[in-house]
Amino acid sequence: MEIELSVIVPVHNEQDNVVPLMEEITAALNGNYAFEMIFVDDLSRDNTLAVLKSAKDRFPALRILAHDKNCGQSSAIRSGILIAKGRLIATLDGDGQNDPADIPKVVAKYKELEAHSPIGMVSGRRMKRQDSWAKRYASRLGNGIRRSLLRDQATDVGCALKVFARSTYEKLPYFDHMHRYFPALMQREGLAMEFVDVNHRPRLHGQSNYGVLDRLWVSIWDMIGVMWLQRRARLPHKPSEF
Repeated sequence: MEIELSVIVPVHNEQDNVVPLMEEITAALNGNYAFEMIFVDDLSRDNTLAVLKSAKDRFPALRILAHDKNCGQSSAIRSGILIAKGRLIATLDGDGQNDPADIPKVVAKYKELEAHSPIGMVSGRRMKRQDSWAKRYASRLGNGIRRSLLRDQATDVGCALKVFARSTYEKLPYFDHMHRYFPALMQREGLAMEFVDVNHRPRLHGQSNYGVLDRLWVSIWDMIGVMWLQRRARLPHKPSEF
C-alpha cells in the first residue's frame, strides 16, 4: 500500500513517552490513512533507542532512525523527512504534549486548502498551554518579537504539530533550528500558512530538553539569519513554461 502520510517524531531522552505516543498515533490514524511513523533518536542518553527497537514487532508502521551524534530537533526532523515515503509530512514532539488525536484535523484542513490554492503548511495553535508561567511568558515575548521582525503572522511557532508536503520542505534552506521559522520560510517561497486550534497536554514523564534562556540567545542569531534570507530572496511568482 502506498504511504500517504509520514509522521516524524524527533526524540531525545524520552524512554517513557515513546510507546504511549506510538499507541496514540496508531489509534488516531489507523483505518483513516496509509501512514508510517518515523521516530528519530537524537543520541539519547537513556534507554529511548532500546525501547524503540523493542516496539518494532508491535507497531508495523514504525520506522526508527538513530543519530550517531546529538544534532538537535531540526536535524532529526530533516533525517526523518529524507527517508519518508509519504507525500504529506506531519511532525510531532516526542514529549507527549502534542495530542496525536489532532493529526486528522490538521491533515483535513491542509487537504481542504490545497484543493483550492497552493498552501505551504497548516500548523497547530496550542490552546490552554500546559507549560510553566516562565515558558508561556517567554513564548509570547519571543513570538511578538519574531512577528514584528519577520512579519510572518504566526502566533505559535512553538507548536510542533505541523502538516506540509514533503516537496515543499525540500524547497526550504536547511539550518539548525529552522523548524521554528517554517512560517517565514514558507512565506519566502510565496506559500500561505493556516493555523488550527489544537489540544496541549502537560509533560508526564522526563524533563524538557530546552531552557528558556537557551532559546532566547539562539533565537536572536536565528532571526538575523532568517531576515537575511528574506532580503536575499529573488524568486519569480510562477515561471511560464513553453
